[in-house]
Amino acid sequence: MNIKIFVTTFALLAAGSTGLCRAAQPAAEPASKPAPAAAPSDAAPVVKPTASAPQAKGWKQTPVIEGLEHPWAVAFLPDDTMLITEREGRLRVVRAGKLVEKPIDGVPEVLALRQGGLLDVVAHPKFAENKLIYLTYSHGTRARNSTRVARATFDGASLKDLTVLYEADPKADGFHFGSRLLFLPDGTLLFSVGDGFSQRDKAQDLGNSFGKVLRIKDDGTPAKDNPYNARTDAIQQVWTYGHRNIQGMAIDPATGNVWATEHGPLGGDELNLIIKGQNYGWPKATFGREYSGAKITDQRSMEGVVNARVTWVPCIAPSGMAFYTGDRFPQWKGCLFAGGLVAEEVRLVRLDGDRATAQETLKIGQRVRDVRQGPDGLLYILTDESKGRLIRIEPVAPTAPAKETP
Repeated sequence: MNIKIFVTTFALLAAGSTGLCRAAQPAAEPASKPAPAAAPSDAAPVVKPTASAPQAKGWKQTPVIEGLEHPWAVAFLPDDTMLITEREGRLRVVRAGKLVEKPIDGVPEVLALRQGGLLDVVAHPKFAENKLIYLTYSHGTRARNSTRVARATFDGASLKDLTVLYEADPKADGFHFGSRLLFLPDGTLLFSVGDGFSQRDKAQDLGNSFGKVLRIKDDGTPAKDNPYNARTDAIQQVWTYGHRNIQGMAIDPATGNVWATEHGPLGGDELNLIIKGQNYGWPKATFGREYSGAKITDQRSMEGVVNARVTWVPCIAPSGMAFYTGDRFPQWKGCLFAGGLVAEEVRLVRLDGDRATAQETLKIGQRVRDVRQGPDGLLYILTDESKGRLIRIEPVAPTAPAKETP
């Protein structure tokens, strides 16, 4: 029987917390099409928890933009323009470090309810040629709403020819939309759909979109090599299932592996390695509890379920994430950076292949909604506040020791 590896929210200090993020190895080019990753090993030793993860050193935060209303995602275009979504339904532009006052025209109507609204934004890998951007947002009414994926042409000031590519199964109220987007090297698109909160048992049913990572072509049609295409009891877009609410997803450029951060209930936030066709257990296996404190299940692991590589208990409320590949922070190269809403921090996770080996903390002091690497080799963070900020993480030179007076 698989044993779920438990690591507390403040732990994972196995090896070299100030060293490189992965064992030295030649960088591999990502595969041209997404092949199933090797099954993660569950034989790694249990890492003893500690009271807190150490503070990362050698950085400072610099505000770039202020006054954003609950920003959710930031995307960089080839000309260094930034696009930022605001949950209330505005898409903003940042040029030359300045926020353009007028929001972009042509944004679809959204349901800005609780966790819903205008959510993720990414540019097509060939944006320089086709000017396409992709959005996720909640649509409908309080009684009946869903996650939508849409694409449109961006002409620099407005969206044109907006087309809905996918609409998830409907649910009620304003929770658990998922909505993180990720283009794979073959040009197909992964996106997450939450379990709808009240629909969590459906995460184990392949016949609906609840609690899934889905995969489509860039035109919205199902990818032909999705794992359940031949099954009559499954929707064709399913890539993985058994998720609660994924709001962070990124690809490791050194290995081609896809990683995701997932909200647990009361405790049980997860960092997962996303493997084609696999089941991630929710709600049959989890470290979390009901918000009342009652048990959800006695199972923390099950046969046929992929174990989380990190489980955070208590929660950090994980959000957007990115892999660092720049040169401005050599000590962070290859590290995974995951935002924390409740923790008001960015969690740096060091990896060795498919295992997390250590963590460090970048305390921000506000709810961190998204983390992205900019073209300048620096990290950018969005804070989820009524007066949210875009923050740049910059290196700080170590202080030289004072010279002795002769």
